[in-house]
Amino acid sequence: MMKNGHHVSSAPAAAACSPEKRRRTVRVWCDGCYDMVHYGHSNQLRQAKAMGDYLIVGVHTDEEISKHKGPPVFTQAERYKMVRAIKWVDEIVEGAPYVTTLETLDKYCCDFCVHGDDITLTVDGKDTYEEVKKSGRYRECKRTQGVSTTDLVGRMLLMTKAHHSNMGRSDYQQHTDNFGSGPKGHSPWTGVSQFLQTSQKIIQFASGKEPQPGDTIIYVAGAFDLFHIGHVDFLDAVSQLSEKPYVIVGLHFDQEVNRYKGKNYPIMNIHERTLSVLACRYVSEVVIGAPYAVTKDLLDHFKVDLVCHGKTEVFPDRDGSDPYAVPRKMGILRTVDSGNSLTTDVIVQRIIKNRHVSRLCRRA
Repeated sequence: MMKNGHHVSSAPAAAACSPEKRRRTVRVWCDGCYDMVHYGHSNQLRQAKAMGDYLIVGVHTDEEISKHKGPPVFTQAERYKMVRAIKWVDEIVEGAPYVTTLETLDKYCCDFCVHGDDITLTVDGKDTYEEVKKSGRYRECKRTQGVSTTDLVGRMLLMTKAHHSNMGRSDYQQHTDNFGSGPKGHSPWTGVSQFLQTSQKIIQFASGKEPQPGDTIIYVAGAFDLFHIGHVDFLDAVSQLSEKPYVIVGLHFDQEVNRYKGKNYPIMNIHERTLSVLACRYVSEVVIGAPYAVTKDLLDHFKVDLVCHGKTEVFPDRDGSDPYAVPRKMGILRTVDSGNSLTTDVIVQRIIKNRHVSRLCRRA
């Protein structure tokens, strides 16, 4: 039987816990809004899963979030699907209560709950984890430095002003190296990001699995900026093209994304986008700084069987050529309809609308 992409044994519990000295399964509980899911959320769930064997994630309803924090950007259905797509999650509980209680942990047979080292409060100022903390069934994990939902919202709101105001400066191109690092250690495109990538973090997020005989190697490429449910639906649809898919995602460097997306994109720099994509259960491997044009050399190097693209517009390469000309000529290019029209632009508009609504509510 499959649950969230994991094989779950259907054998009786007694057999699983037979007298042989088998270690008992440690069940871990996490909960939250998981609105605007980013690699910080994924890293929290990765750390939580490492503390046990089976990770259950409770996701709050729109109503609960609106009551305690204000209206979410994503609907509960979108947030449920987004959390399910994170590869360390074994099971989700829809409509989990905002306050974590011993009753909830016992209901789902969880040994303890895990949360980051920040305090979550109810609308009346009470610690939502007070009860489980007092009972000793609370564990803490490290918060991912350099990113938060508030930070990302700030970046998107900044887009309407001077998010990339330094693009016209004479020293701009001088610092646009392949990893998008500006002179002060952050991307000139995502100038407000304070995230520092390390090889250890990539290793923690990467699957480390090589393609196996019989795998269908599928290549997709793009910005995958502000990794969202539209991307998840696309990658899910791509993975369903084969019984044994091995999905490789090519991520374009920041300057390349800005060339074809314009405005102030990307919102997330290449390092952040790498972790966001690696956390998705449908992704096997990521190419950091993939060439915009899908070349014969690239296809041969990764032994690609299929190249897929969504129904979004394909922008020409710098010389005006079709970036998918080679796989198209080879007959291995597929257009995949994810059934989801959500884009990063749409999310930015939702943010602006939510901010406007929040202001009106405060004035009322």
